[in-house]
Amino acid sequence: MNSDNIRPEWTPSGYIKKGAKPNLNSCKDILFGVAIGDALGVPVEFKSREEISRQPVTDMIGYGTHNKPAGTFSDDSSLTFCLAEAIASGFTLEGTGRNFINWRYDNYWTADNEVFDIGMTTQRAIDRLVKGTPPQHAGDFEEESNGNGSLMRILPLLAYIRDKPIDERYQWIKQVSSITHGHVRSAIACFYYLEFALGLLNGEEKFAVYNRLQKDVAEYLRLINMSRDETSLFDRLLIDRIDMIPEDQIRSSGYVLHALEASIWCLLNTNNYKDAVLKAVNLGQDTDTTGAVTGGLAGLLYGYDNIPEHWLSQLARKNDIEDLSVRMFKAVK
Repeated sequence: MNSDNIRPEWTPSGYIKKGAKPNLNSCKDILFGVAIGDALGVPVEFKSREEISRQPVTDMIGYGTHNKPAGTFSDDSSLTFCLAEAIASGFTLEGTGRNFINWRYDNYWTADNEVFDIGMTTQRAIDRLVKGTPPQHAGDFEEESNGNGSLMRILPLLAYIRDKPIDERYQWIKQVSSITHGHVRSAIACFYYLEFALGLLNGEEKFAVYNRLQKDVAEYLRLINMSRDETSLFDRLLIDRIDMIPEDQIRSSGYVLHALEASIWCLLNTNNYKDAVLKAVNLGQDTDTTGAVTGGLAGLLYGYDNIPEHWLSQLARKNDIEDLSVRMFKAVK
């Protein structure tokens, strides 16, 4: 790595090296990492952990919940690709919002020319975008609107914010989350997730990232006077050893905090991409999103080449995703 591309950046724990340049592989790691985890979860979405445990997911399968062929990705990946397209085209919030509208109403970046899964909060936000609401104000800001719909699609933003100061990173994350999910809890979850991803992009070991973020994220949230009522909800990540929490205490619903906790738990308790995403999907309930959120980090950590080839070969629009990763890389290198 060229040392000219690394600059020190102040963080609450001092000076650390930031600004790792994503390469083409890291863009592929992100996009395919999310999409494969998503596609693994689509056939068993909404099934309980107990139900799945009777016939665990061990490979890419088809049909099931949504009656789709193996390798079909859902809204998680589609909206991830919409954000990646915005970054590849000269990133703006407005461009991202237009892509979301095109996905919902013109089947843009769908797996098979059909939107078959969409969250209610995301639907309301897109309807506001259609009516001209600025993208950073389109999402619901109520506490009960903290589903995982912004977390599931946020990872490509890493390529755009990777070498910005922490304040700018947080503000961009907050705005991109707010296109669909405007409550600060969703912003914090996305912030923690992308800070974890940034550590992986910089080549840090996963437990080193986890331990550092307990200081850095917690201190940053204090510096911006974040309410303790909000930050305390993240104590499992910022104070506890989440990897030591028993599986029966890890939840995998559509709540943003559950998705974030489950993804970190799966990542820390496995040693390769395949095991990480299968552990995520077999948690049940919101399987496609837990798989996608876990898969994005696992893709960055282990790399595209660690994803089973027979999974990649079944993935819908594989060549299009590869092309998007090239265009995204060219826009941010």
